Amino acid sequence: MPQVPLPQSLHPDLPLTALAPMQDVTNLKFMKVIAHYGSPDYFFTEYFRVNETSRLNSFILASITHNDTGRPVFAQMIGESIPDLVRTAKELCRYNIAGVDLNMGCPAPRIYRKQAGGGLLLVPEKVDRILGELRQAVNDRPITVKMRLGFENSDTFLPILDLINRHSIDLLSLHGRTVKDRYQGRVNYDLIAQAVRHVNCPVLANGNIYSAAQALSVLSQTGAAGVMVGRWAIGNPWIFHQIRQALLCEPIKPPPLAEVRHYIDRLCQTPEAPTIPERARVGYLKLFLNYIALSVDSQGHFLRLMRQAQTEVELLNICDLFLLADSNQTLALAPYSGI
Repeated sequence: MPQVPLPQSLHPDLPLTALAPMQDVTNLKFMKVIAHYGSPDYFFTEYFRVNETSRLNSFILASITHNDTGRPVFAQMIGESIPDLVRTAKELCRYNIAGVDLNMGCPAPRIYRKQAGGGLLLVPEKVDRILGELRQAVNDRPITVKMRLGFENSDTFLPILDLINRHSIDLLSLHGRTVKDRYQGRVNYDLIAQAVRHVNCPVLANGNIYSAAQALSVLSQTGAAGVMVGRWAIGNPWIFHQIRQALLCEPIKPPPLAEVRHYIDRLCQTPEAPTIPERARVGYLKLFLNYIALSVDSQGHFLRLMRQAQTEVELLNICDLFLLADSNQTLALAPYSGI
């Protein structure tokens, strides 16, 4: 079966950019916030959990049905039941999705122990059946895969890349670590480069792309069609705009820390915020500040004080202390790695 064309990118003459799917992060609100600072070419939803009793999660579905960013949104699924993956893919195709994405890389033990997410990398024969069934069921939208190099090692890496080719997958997002590596250790860009040479579809390089300069370096090392940025887009929502600037050899002007403070306000401001318990609001904001703090204060004081804060007022006062004290200070173009 022939491949399906991918949606139009923002700049057809530049490499692709994508915001990586992240559970509890890449919801509709965060996509809109990112779009305000400079959209990637493609968005991917949080994963829809798929099993015999599953139904489409309405909260995740909103990131498709209420998305006014103007950018294509791929719907990601996670599961191992082939009939239910097919059923869910068909249901998703009733909506305005850019394509169906299969998660074969989630490193959470509660996921991979069920032979879903990264657990699928242990069973290429099952991957073969899943991709074959999905390709038959979905023939008018791209089918994409997000995966890692393997489970504990790369023994199944090339066999699964062969399956990507056999089933005419339209886009491969490849995180250059194993499932057991989780988010630690060196990213193997050499194996991403090998995948670029091996498969017949575009490859998005993923893993530790923390700055525009690093994105250019990874593109050069791998020959990938583009980059997928995850956690570092939380700390620097300007990163996709900066990557495009770097690709066009334009100077990158780091945003003032006062703009970072406005970004934090955008993360807080939602219609339902007053109905959410304060402890949950504080926890949600700390999830983002864990990454923002890395690029603000190289001594680690912001990170430490932020984590100790108990109330929303205390937390925002700490943000003011570090982000509004010096109007000339800017966000670092690369995060401080010593914390």
